[in-house]
Formats: sequence, C-alpha cells, structure tokens
Amino acid sequence: MGQQSDDKHNEFVLMAGSLGVSSLVCLLNNGDNGTTETTQSLLGPFWRMNQPLTENGGSILRSNTPGPRLYGMFTFLDQDGNPIEGLEVDIWHASPVGLYENQDDTQADYNLRGKFMTGADGVVRFKSVKPVGYPIPTTTTVGTLLSAQNRHPYRPAHVHVLAHKQGFKTLINQTYVDETEYLTSDVQFGVTEALIGKLEKQTGPHPEDGNVGDWYTLEHTLTLEAGESKLPIPPIK
Repeated sequence: MGQQSDDKHNEFVLMAGSLGVSSLVCLLNNGDNGTTETTQSLLGPFWRMNQPLTENGGSILRSNTPGPRLYGMFTFLDQDGNPIEGLEVDIWHASPVGLYENQDDTQADYNLRGKFMTGADGVVRFKSVKPVGYPIPTTTTVGTLLSAQNRHPYRPAHVHVLAHKQGFKTLINQTYVDETEYLTSDVQFGVTEALIGKLEKQTGPHPEDGNVGDWYTLEHTLTLEAGESKLPIPPIK
C-alpha cells in the first residue's frame, strides 16, 4: 500500500474508508461523542491546502467543465443555531467525469476548488457544475479487497466542505446529492441522513446568469461544535 501511494493517491486513506473505519472514528468523535447526529464526515483523499480565495457567490470553474450548472448555498451555524461569521470554508468536488483535478491533466489546476469566507449570515454561495457519483480506484489493494467482498466501487455524488475558525472544531463534511443511487451502498460507508443536501432541478433562465439550460440548486445547513480549530494534514501535496 505504501508503494501504491504518491502525491496524487493515498491508498491508506482509501483503505480506511473502504473498511468503514474512517466513518466509525468520525461518528465516535463528533455529535457529542456519538450520541447525536452530526454534519461531520470524511475528509477523503483529495483535499488540497491553499485553494484559491473566491468571492462569495463566485465560480469554482477554472477550466471548461461541461455539465448542468450548480448553484450551492451552505449555511453554517453554531450549536445554538446562530450563524457563524468569518468562517473560512474550502469547497471542492469531482468533475462530471468522476475525477478530481489532480487526477486529470485536462483540468486546470484547482478546478472545482475554492476558498470562501462567510458573512454575518453564515452563508457561503458558490457556482459550479452538478457533481456525479464515481468509482474509487480498483487497480490497487483496495480493489482486491472489494473484489473479494463482492462489493461495487461506487461513491454517491457529493460536495466536500472544510470550514474552520478559532473557537470552533474544524468541520470536515461531505454533502451528498439526494438523487444519487448509491446513498445506501456507498463504498466508503460515508452517508448519514444529516449529510444529505437538498438538490432541486430548475428550469428557465437563471436570475443572474441568464440562459444556462437546466440548472440545479443545492442547499444544506451545517453545524460546528465548539472546540479547537486545527487543520488536518493534507493527504496529497
């Protein structure tokens, strides 16, 4: 597994998720020590530091990326239900062909990645394309494991979130798209009801961008617990 890991792939993170260990540890260490639901979830193997600072409401499309346009709105609250201002939020997800930009030479560097700051309303808005489900790599040890267990390699469509500010435990989240077919059989055991966002298909011109064809909105509310703010070690360079 060590020989199969490099600056674009972390086999150990992939294996921990595929065994359900990552989700178990996450649930035991969040939601008041596993007693309540939580919007904390898995970091995944593709988070990068220093994502480009993007204005609230801006686009994370940094190269030509076909697909239905997505308009995301994520609201960040403290445990008392108050919006959190000044929260630094990373957003990233795979392209419509199921690849993150560091896996795909046809995408620009940091495509479908952006860093945002919340205002007084605790909201981050972003423009992107609708994510799709995708298979995890199956040519390495994890693939052998899945084959032996007669399991499929697919993840449901999702958007990654990492949010941090002093005084709050860093929120690591995957917001799942509620129309995807793999919600109940995620190969990484990552889905809980609290992590499923509200996806809605829209028709007609977008109020800001005009005629973009069919487009989607994705809304979700995420809660941060009080605690120490610290960033994880990036799984890739």
